[in-house]
Amino acid sequence: MSMTVTQIHDHFVGEISGLDLRDPVSSEDATRLNQALDRYGVLVFRGQHITDEQQLAFTQNFGKIELAVGGNVTKESERRLDIKLADVSNLDQNGKVMAKDDRRRMFNLGNRLWHSDSSYRAVPAKCSLLSCRSKPSKGGNTEFAFMPAAHDALDDETKAEIEDLVAVHSLIYSRGQLGFGDFTAEEKKTFAPVRQALVRANDFTGRKSIFLSAHIGTIVGWEMPEARDFIRELIEHATQPEFVHAHEWQVGDLVVWDNRQCMHRVRPFKDTDEPRDMRRTTVGGTEQTAEQAADQAA
Repeated sequence: MSMTVTQIHDHFVGEISGLDLRDPVSSEDATRLNQALDRYGVLVFRGQHITDEQQLAFTQNFGKIELAVGGNVTKESERRLDIKLADVSNLDQNGKVMAKDDRRRMFNLGNRLWHSDSSYRAVPAKCSLLSCRSKPSKGGNTEFAFMPAAHDALDDETKAEIEDLVAVHSLIYSRGQLGFGDFTAEEKKTFAPVRQALVRANDFTGRKSIFLSAHIGTIVGWEMPEARDFIRELIEHATQPEFVHAHEWQVGDLVVWDNRQCMHRVRPFKDTDEPRDMRRTTVGGTEQTAEQAADQAA
């Protein structure tokens, strides 16, 4: 059976059929998958009951895997999964649902804000791949917002205003929105701010995107309150229903999204007793979007 792509949203999202991700992907299909990611922003694979090793192997069709370090407050001794897998579940290292007041759970609530994975790194991520191994009975959907369509819908004055702006990103900024500010000195160093261009262009499609994220704390050259208000307005524009797709997870689903062109967020779910086992691999980017400031501090 040959690989096919079916668009399932007016602006983006391609559902892929004809591939069994337990098997190696041909070079021709790998090329088509990367082109589909550029075109659709989000790729959905149903019924893929894969192992961690199979997920890692499939991920490499999109590029080099980014190690799951520097993006959370989990200690090395608390790690449940391999360092190449980001654990975005509600489970601790023993496979038990985390207590409501667990510091790791409090930090991970930031995933409910609209964001782009690894925009807090000097070289931001290319794409993320999330595999659903178990799900709660209610809630926990993931929503995606397509930034090329959001950019296209801006008025010409705003497009001109944002074209050359540079935003400052840090996990400290996004977690601060939820009142999480108890960072150790080492964590503050790890989460030191980075600079990212506010507008990015896709090399394959030529379309421009607004590179938005809850991790943005200010804009270079702007006063912080004005910058945050401006970013808030842009995020409200970019997450209007017409630009958003909600994925309702089923066990065995794997979803790939382009962090260069999409924001996403997880929706609330009851996690006091039901496990939500979600395992993410991330493909690193290849270049910075803006020159970094060596003396910047959070």
